[in-house]
Amino acid sequence: MFVSLVIYSGNVVASDNLTGYQVPSDALADLVDAPLVPASQVSANGKWLAMLERKRVVSLKKLTEPEQALAGIKFNPQTFMRNARSTFSSLQFKHVDTGALVEVTGLPEGDIRSPSWSPDSRYAAFVLEQADKATLWTFDIEKRELKQVSDKALNGVLTSTPYQWLYDSTALIANLAVNHDKTLSKDKNTDALVPVIQQTKGVKAGNRTYQNLLSNPQDELAFKFYAEGQLVKFNLNANMQKIGNPTFLKHFSVSPDSTNLLVGMINTPFSYQVPYHRFPAVWQVWGMRGFPLYEVVRQPLADSLPSGFDSVREGPRRIQWRADQGATLIWAEAQDGGDMKVEVEHHDYLYTVSSPFKKQPQLFAKVERRFSAIDWADNNLAVLYEWRFSDRSVRASIISPRTPDQNRMVFSERSYNDAYKDPGDFVYQKSDLGSEVLKFVGGRYLFLTGDGASDKGNVPFLDRYDVKTNTTTRIWQSAAPYYERVRAMLDDEGLRFVTLRESKQDQPNFFVRNLQFDSLEQLTRFPHPYPAFKNVVKEQVKYTRDDGVELTGNLYLPQNYDPSKGRIPVLMWAYPQEYKDKEVASQVRESPYQFSYFGYWGPMPYLALGIAVFDDPSMPIVGTGDEQPNDTFRKQLVASAKAAVDTLVEKGIADPQKIAIAGHSYGAFMVANLLAHSDLFATGIARSGAYNRTLTPFGFQGEPRNFWEAQDVYANMSPFFHADKINEPMLMIHGEEDPNTGTYPMQSKRMFAALDGLGKTARLVMLPEEEHSYKARESIMHVLWEQEQWLRKYLLPAPEAESDSEPQQVENQDTVQP
Repeated sequence: MFVSLVIYSGNVVASDNLTGYQVPSDALADLVDAPLVPASQVSANGKWLAMLERKRVVSLKKLTEPEQALAGIKFNPQTFMRNARSTFSSLQFKHVDTGALVEVTGLPEGDIRSPSWSPDSRYAAFVLEQADKATLWTFDIEKRELKQVSDKALNGVLTSTPYQWLYDSTALIANLAVNHDKTLSKDKNTDALVPVIQQTKGVKAGNRTYQNLLSNPQDELAFKFYAEGQLVKFNLNANMQKIGNPTFLKHFSVSPDSTNLLVGMINTPFSYQVPYHRFPAVWQVWGMRGFPLYEVVRQPLADSLPSGFDSVREGPRRIQWRADQGATLIWAEAQDGGDMKVEVEHHDYLYTVSSPFKKQPQLFAKVERRFSAIDWADNNLAVLYEWRFSDRSVRASIISPRTPDQNRMVFSERSYNDAYKDPGDFVYQKSDLGSEVLKFVGGRYLFLTGDGASDKGNVPFLDRYDVKTNTTTRIWQSAAPYYERVRAMLDDEGLRFVTLRESKQDQPNFFVRNLQFDSLEQLTRFPHPYPAFKNVVKEQVKYTRDDGVELTGNLYLPQNYDPSKGRIPVLMWAYPQEYKDKEVASQVRESPYQFSYFGYWGPMPYLALGIAVFDDPSMPIVGTGDEQPNDTFRKQLVASAKAAVDTLVEKGIADPQKIAIAGHSYGAFMVANLLAHSDLFATGIARSGAYNRTLTPFGFQGEPRNFWEAQDVYANMSPFFHADKINEPMLMIHGEEDPNTGTYPMQSKRMFAALDGLGKTARLVMLPEEEHSYKARESIMHVLWEQEQWLRKYLLPAPEAESDSEPQQVENQDTVQP
C-alpha cells in the first residue's frame, strides 16, 4: 500500500516541513480511542436493551480497499455494500428488569451494520460485513444462540439496509447480490467506445452539483452489474425461497400482514446529471413469491424538476404501506406540477388502494402544502404532516382515516426552526400485526418525548396528549443539574421508562425511572471517557447581536485556568444557520447540564494546550418577509462573530489579539468569510469547505435562487472572490475523495492557489482516501497534529527563548509522502 499525504504550504516556516503522517501530543491522541456511549435499541416488549459498541475510526489500509463510485453513491465492489456512516464492533444485551448482561460471542471479525429487533422481541438481526462479502445474522435472546442465516452475499448497493423482518417474525426478506461471484469485465472494447452525447430538453432544471455520477456507457454497465439483486425469503430455519426475478431494487418493504411486498425497481434510461434515486422507476406490489399483483406507477426520469427545496416529481411518489392496515398502499400526487410556487388550493392529493388490488385507487385526503408523512394509530386516528419551504413551516394535524378531510384538528404548526414550539416526537408501539404504529391508549391518549427547548436550555420531557380535548399534560421533565432523555416507555401510563441521564461531569448512562414509586435504577455504569478533562469548567453564555438577535455559546475553560494570570487565547468553532424569523434565531438550543464531549472532531482537545474554547456560538443568518437570509450574509456573519468576541473580551477571558475561528464544511466557508471581511481573529482553520459559490450555481445550503438569479449574492458570499482581503494565516484541510454536494476537493485547491498567488499565509492538507468526514486513524491523528501545530504557532504565546528569532522562509509548495 502506498498513500501520499499532500501538503501545500504558502509562507510557512521550515519546522512545518515534516514528512508523512504525524501524531499529536498524548493528551490529544488519547481522545481518538476514548469510548462513547454505545448505540442502543430497546426491544418492543421493553425487556431488553441492545447495546452496540461504535466503530468510529478505521485504519488507513481499510480506506484503501476497493471502492466504486457510480450514480451518486460509493460502495465496496467486493462486498456489494454501500459505504456506511455507522458500523459497530460488538453487540451485547442488558435485561431491563434484572440488569443481567448477555454478551454475543463467537462472531467472526467484521463490521456489524443495520441491527434490528424482530417484532416479537425474540431475535436481533444484523448484517456482518467482512472482507469479501456481507451476510445476514441473528441472535436468539431466549436461547442465547448466534446464527448465520445464510452464507449468501447481500446486496446493499441501492438499499443500505438489505433486509427486513416479516411483521409476524417468522422470516426475513433479503436482497442478495446475484453477481457477487462473477467478474465485471474491465477490458475496454474499442469497438464499443462511442461519443458521450447529452442534449438539453429546453426546460429549466436546477440540479445541484452532484458528485460520482454516471458518465459513460461503461459506467452504466457497471451500475447494472452491481445494482442487480435477488429478493429472497429466509425462514428462521435457514430455508431460502426466491421471490421474483433479479432486478435493480431501490426499495422493498413488507406489508403489515406479511402477505405482500412493495418493490421499487430502477429502470432505464439512466442519467449523467442526477443520482440513481431520480432515475426512472417501476413501483409494483408483489405476492410473496414475486408475482406482480398491482403496478402503482412507472416514474419517468426526474432530471428536470422545478427549482425549489419542496419541488417534487409529478405522479405517485412517497409510496408506502399503511402501518395500521394489513395491505393498504397510500401515496401522494402533486397538484401543482411539482412546483410549490404554483398557486393552488391543495398542493398534494393522497390516494390509496387495498388488497386484493382489484379496484381503482381512491382519493384519501387533500393536503394544502407539501405532504411529508403520516403516523398511523388505527382506523380512527392518524397524524398528517405537511410543510412549505418558503416560510420553513411544518404542520401536524390529527385526522380520522375514515373521514380524513373532515374535522381535521391542527395539533402543531410552527417554523421547523422554532425549537421552542416543537411538541416532540410521538411514541410508537407494535400493532397486533407487528407493524409500528402510534402508541394510542384507551382510544384517547398519545405520548410524546422531546428536547424541551426553552430560554433556559433544553429540558427533555414526556407528555401525554388527549385527542378528545386537544390538550397536553406534562408527565415528567428532566431536572437540574441533570440532562435526562426518555429512550423508551415501558408501560401504557408513562409511569415507567428507560432514560439516558447525564450531567456536566457524569458520562451518560441508562436508567429505569419509575414515577409511581419515585425510583431511579441505574442500568449501566460507563466510566468517564476523558479523565484528563474531568475538571474543565463549562458555562452557557448568552449575549446579544447589534440588531437585537439573542445568541448563545458554550464556553469551556482549561483545567489550569487562573483568572489572576490574565487573559488567555480562545478557539471558537461554529456553523452558520439560516432562519426566517429573528425570535426563532435567538432561541437557546442546548442544555447547560449536558455532559461535555471532548472528542477528537471539534475544538475540545485544544483545552489541553491552555486554550479556552467557545463552542457552537450562534451564527444565525436571518431573512424576514420577502428577504432571503443570504441577502445580508456577510453583515450578519461578522456581526455575530463580533458579538461573540466582544462578550469573551468583556468577561475578561479572551485576549482580543489571540482568538482563532474554526469550522467544518459550511463552517469552513464561514471561516474564510470572517477572515476576509473582519479583523476579529488571529487565524482560522477551515476543513472540507467550499469557497467559490459559482461552482455550485444551482444553490447551496438553504439558498433557493440560482447563480443567474442572484449573481451579486453568490459573489459577495464567495470568499474566493475576496481572497485578497484575507490577512490572517489560514489552515485548510480537505479529504481527497469528498463526495459531498458542493464541497469538491477542488474548492480547497483553488482557494489555496489564490492565497498562494496573492502572497498570503496559508497551508492546505489533502487527506488521501478521505471523504467529507475523516475516518482513518492516521488521518485523524494527523489532523489533530496539524491543528495543534497551527494553534501553537499563531495563537499561543511564543516561548521567550524564541521570541526574537526570525522565521525561515521555505518554498511555497511541497509534497510530503510517507
